Amino acid sequence: MNKHKIKILLAAPRGFCAGVDRAIEIVKKSIDKFGAPVYVRHEIVHNKHVVESLKKIGAIFVEELSEIKDKTRPVIFSAHGVPKSVPTQAEDLKMTYVDATCPLVSKVHREAENLHRAGNHILLIGHKNHPEVIGTIGQLPNGSIDLIESIEDVENYKTTKKNIAYVTQTTLSVDDTKDIINKLRTKFPEIKEPKKEDICYATTNRQSAVKNIAKMCEMFFVIGSRNSSNSVRLVEVAKNSGCEKSTLIHSESTTPFEEIDKCNTIGISSGASAPEILVNNFITNLKEKYEVEIEEVEIIKENIIFKIPKKLN
Repeated sequence: MNKHKIKILLAAPRGFCAGVDRAIEIVKKSIDKFGAPVYVRHEIVHNKHVVESLKKIGAIFVEELSEIKDKTRPVIFSAHGVPKSVPTQAEDLKMTYVDATCPLVSKVHREAENLHRAGNHILLIGHKNHPEVIGTIGQLPNGSIDLIESIEDVENYKTTKKNIAYVTQTTLSVDDTKDIINKLRTKFPEIKEPKKEDICYATTNRQSAVKNIAKMCEMFFVIGSRNSSNSVRLVEVAKNSGCEKSTLIHSESTTPFEEIDKCNTIGISSGASAPEILVNNFITNLKEKYEVEIEEVEIIKENIIFKIPKKLN
């Protein structure tokens, strides 16, 4: 029996970004240097596969430093960044810590501090309770930053403050954020802007790659985790770019073969914290049932590498 033919448009770039690569490398190098176990505060990156593989070599994941029984062991702060109170707490507990915050998130932290120091009240465009947002808000004294999640938030926002500035979470939808920023500019013509856009290069590139191919696909699949902001945004981007049947494939997902049976062309991408092996596994799964033709559609080459902290060299 002839297999149903299906074409896969594979978005590139996809998957791991430089910040995720660096964070995972920091955990591995910490285990090499200090021995196991090392503790990691919060999931190092939002991906179950990555977290499980690091547990196997001696990483123990906690949400707060108070959960760490043996305070003589080192702790690593996740790629999403932490409030200032966390390194201070680690120092008070005389704990060795390694900060795996993505350098592009650290850039937003410094920016918020500089804008605050210059006398501005900060608006942070981002998603409530996301660890990156908690970390950025935690760089400044209480009440210095207000969170803006949507255009409605801008419309309803009232302030008597004269000097206002904004920063953004690094993993937002480029298009949605643009709309929110435009609304802020209209409402507060004097608003101070970041020197350079805060949404990171990897988020921008992955969203552009998805936009580029979504309209040619009958279904679109993003490999990633449900708590990964950039993966969830990629699904939204695919839907907004013309592929209504776009979905997230996470660790508990089953492949919707009945739906795929009706397709001739599907698109695949992966979030910045999803390893390529998960993409390969998904494609292997499809190859068992279909005759598959793969076309990788690359819009830009990424060659960014972030250095590992000196204390691990």
